[in-house]
Amino acid sequence: MEGKVKVCILCCNRLLRESITRILRKKTDFEIAAAQVLGCTPQQQIADSGADVLVLDSLEFLIGNPNFSFETSPRRRSPNFVLVAMEDDHNHFLTAIRRGARGYVLQDASAADVVSAIRTVVDGQVVCPPGYTRVLFEFVATQSEELPNSRKRAKLGLTRREQQLVPLIGRGLTNKEIANCLSVSEQTIKNHIHRILQKMGVSNRLSVFEACQAESSLSSTKGPGYSI
Repeated sequence: MEGKVKVCILCCNRLLRESITRILRKKTDFEIAAAQVLGCTPQQQIADSGADVLVLDSLEFLIGNPNFSFETSPRRRSPNFVLVAMEDDHNHFLTAIRRGARGYVLQDASAADVVSAIRTVVDGQVVCPPGYTRVLFEFVATQSEELPNSRKRAKLGLTRREQQLVPLIGRGLTNKEIANCLSVSEQTIKNHIHRILQKMGVSNRLSVFEACQAESSLSSTKGPGYSI
């Protein structure tokens, strides 16, 4: 990547936030766009900073804010997330991936590991602990079995277009990314998701996929004679 990498450090842990800031400032290829307590910095301020990477230390924040995103200009890509100081937990890792994280760094990682993870993500790659590669392989291998099929999604009262959105939502794609996949406007996707939430009686997009999985599991217990 040409020029300096702009990094926005949004960490709840003050010591961690200041340590990462100090480390990156010693590197000639990094520029600190912001270093704030997570949740205290307005989204527009972060968008205006032009950050290439957001460094976070809270997976719970992403889970609790399913619509957490930073709007940027059409000419600029949204910044990527790198989670640092994370627990050695496979489920947490997969949740982070679903929420759009491109980097997952464990608590015992060195300063060099954190810097390397940020650079890797900026280069358009993803990074995770070496032992987690198998977790990803196993997850992908089971995806086709876990994704509710269209007939079961139709049973929930979803239209064909709304059914198409379910697996994309389950992959953690943003409204903008889904819109690009389906060649429609972002507002159209927002409208579809709003109707899906109303039909399924859930409060956020993460619950959509979970509800479909639950319906899929319920249908499978009815036996081969059960008609859907």
